[in-house]
This record gives sequence, structure tokens and C-alpha cells, in this order.
Amino acid sequence: MGAGPAGSTAAEHAALAGASVLLLEKRPIIGVPVRCGEFLPHVDEVKGIFPDAKEIEPLFDLPSSLNLLNTTEIRIYSPRMRASDIPFQGFTTDRAAFDGHLAERARKAGATVLVGTKAIGLEGTTVITDKGRYQSRVVVGADGPLSMVAKSVGFERSWDLCPAQSALDPRDFDPVPEMYFGAVSPGGYAWVIPKTHGANVGLGVSRRYAKKSLKGYYDDFVKLRKLVPGPPNGKMVPMSGPIGQTVKGNVLVVGDAAGQVMPVNGGGIPIALICGRIAGVSAANAVNGKADLAEYETEWRRQVGGPLGTAVRTKRLAMMTFGSQWRLEWAMRMMGKRRMGKAIRCQSIFP
Repeated sequence: MGAGPAGSTAAEHAALAGASVLLLEKRPIIGVPVRCGEFLPHVDEVKGIFPDAKEIEPLFDLPSSLNLLNTTEIRIYSPRMRASDIPFQGFTTDRAAFDGHLAERARKAGATVLVGTKAIGLEGTTVITDKGRYQSRVVVGADGPLSMVAKSVGFERSWDLCPAQSALDPRDFDPVPEMYFGAVSPGGYAWVIPKTHGANVGLGVSRRYAKKSLKGYYDDFVKLRKLVPGPPNGKMVPMSGPIGQTVKGNVLVVGDAAGQVMPVNGGGIPIALICGRIAGVSAANAVNGKADLAEYETEWRRQVGGPLGTAVRTKRLAMMTFGSQWRLEWAMRMMGKRRMGKAIRCQSIFP
């Protein structure tokens, strides 16, 4: 359930592995509205971040139309607006078109895709929707950080769900993604991510450190950066790392529903593609009697669990500075460009 990157990739690879697949999406148009920064690391960066992940290139075999702007660095701003340009290969995309492309790949692989169908409950592996009931042998929950599937089965939820919102500013911007840390977005960061025409702008905060509403921080950032964005769209981002268990019986969760997001920067699409493929193959193997569904848990942790664990530890260290602008400024100065580059790549900042 859920036709985001994790769900569509799981559906595609489950179908390719011989399973009969039904992909349910509650929104009438896949990928709309856009609720993310629309920035992706280059495939070589993904391979460096997750060296144990298998065959990453096919997952990023995308049409050129989805690559709107190549970038070579990220500009990180400290609380005192000290800028550091960190080498990092990436590109911006059109998230609605990106999600639509992945769903179409699933359909071409043999999956049936139903949009405008909201799942409202789960009885065993029977999915109850506003359009009827669907029997299944395996349920894949890719329905976001507030996952109905996870709640129905009793999976834990990310303890650090950070509210975020973003919008498009249609003007021209320098071709460098920007990240702002400190009081502008306590416990999170603000961003300006350039596209071919305009930039995706927004921010996310940790409710643990925020002293006012998300809208208040967003409006202040818009004024600070002199932005003119359109209407924003909001979402929740799980920032505490993967949940402790992602398989129960014949049900698994993947993507945001499993907390499979990089805790240091909120990036989730590359992990969604990697874990989505694992989820799809594991689901098909379970249906076809080739393996137990628990292989999903083992395999995704083997391929991406190490870097995510490192990122969780880095996030915990960073949390010691979030309550003080002076401490955060000092910490970022001490880290320097090299260690900040390691942090955003889910690598240990020590030595």
C-alpha cells in the first residue's frame, strides 16, 4: 500500500519475481501534491553511502526528463550564517513525475495499480479500503510515517516525527542546494533547492526543540531569505532512524513507514528504492514458498543498516547542541567541511 518510491519499487520487483501484485494509492494522482525537497544524490554518491547495497544502478536508471538540474556541492549555513560549500554530486527532480514513473514501471512489470483507494484497516492480510476488501497473502505497508499498516499490526512508530513543509519559488536561483541550521529551524534544517525553473524551499523542525509553530518558522525563513513561494504542502519526516522490527507474520513495512530515512538529513528516496526492491523480492519469495518473509528484515539491515546506524549516532551527538546556538555554531566550526561531508553521507565523523 502506498505508491511512493518504496511502494512502487516493491510492487515492481514483486511482480518481476512472479507474484500477483495490487498497488493501492489513496491519492487520485500519484505524487501530487509534492511534499519533499526534490533533491537526489547521484548514483555514485548512493554507492558510497551504502557500499553493501546490491545493484544500485538499475534503480537509478531514470529518463533524462527526471533530471532537472545537476549539482556538484551543497552549501551549508551555520546558525551565524557562515557558509560552507561541501562537494556532493546530486540532481533535482520533479517528484510528481518521478513517483509517476516508478508506478508506471510497476504497472509494466505486471502490477495492478489502483489510485484514489484509501486503506482504512487490516484484518490479518485482508486489506479494508473505502472501495472494498482485498484478500492477500502478504501485505507491504509503504504508506508513510503515519502508516495505517504499521498501526494495525502493532509496529512501533518513529519517536521523532518532524513536521516539515515546502513550496515552489518560481524565480531563478544559483545552482547550489542550500541547507540552514540553527534557530531558523530548531532540531532540523531549512532548505533552498534549485530546479530548472525556480527552487523548492522549505524547512522541518523537531517538536522537541521548537518553541513556536512550523508556520511561524517557515514564515520567518521566507522573510530572512526574501523568498516568494507559492502555497506550501506539509508532511511528517521520521528522523529517529529505523524502527526495531519491520516484519510481523505476513506483513512488512518499508520506507517512511519503517523509519528508513537518513536521520542526519531526512533523505529517504535512495533508501526507499533499495529497501523497496528488497521488500518486493522478499514478498514474492514468501508467496511462492521460496523463503520466509523474515529474509526482508535480514537483507535490508545488511545492505543499509550500518550507515543508518552511524547516522543515528551522529544525530544523537548533534542533539546535544540543538538547545544552544553557540554550541551548534562551535560544533560546526570544529567539524569543518570534511566532517560535515562525512555526516551528510552517513559516515562516522571520527576520527
